[in-house]
Amino acid sequence: MQYMMFVCSDSEPDTDTAPEPDIDVWVDTNDKSGRRLQGSVLAPPTAATTVRVRNGELLVTDGPFAETKEVIFGFDLLECADLDEAIEVARTHPMARGGRIEIRPLVELER
Repeated sequence: MQYMMFVCSDSEPDTDTAPEPDIDVWVDTNDKSGRRLQGSVLAPPTAATTVRVRNGELLVTDGPFAETKEVIFGFDLLECADLDEAIEVARTHPMARGGRIEIRPLVELER
C-alpha cells in the first residue's frame, strides 16, 4: 500500500532535549528498505502559487490559499505493508519530534 507522508511544522514541538535522529540516516535506511519511494523538500510558502477556477475564470494568487502558522516542509511517498508500518516509518522521522507528520493512503483509481 502506498502512503503520502507530509512533513509539517507544528506550533507545539517536542521539548525533549535528546539529540534528534539524523535525516540522512532516516532517508538512507528507508530508501534501502524500499519503504521510501520518493521524497523532497518543498520551497517555502512564499514561493507558492494558488490556482482556482470560479465561474470559468482563472484566479491565480501568490502564496498559500489559507493563512496558517503550520507549513508543509516536504513529502515522502512510502510503500508499506499497512498503516502500522507507515506509522512506524513516520515515528522515526526527525520532524516527528520538531513538527508533525501526516500520513494519507493513496487511493487507487480505476481507469
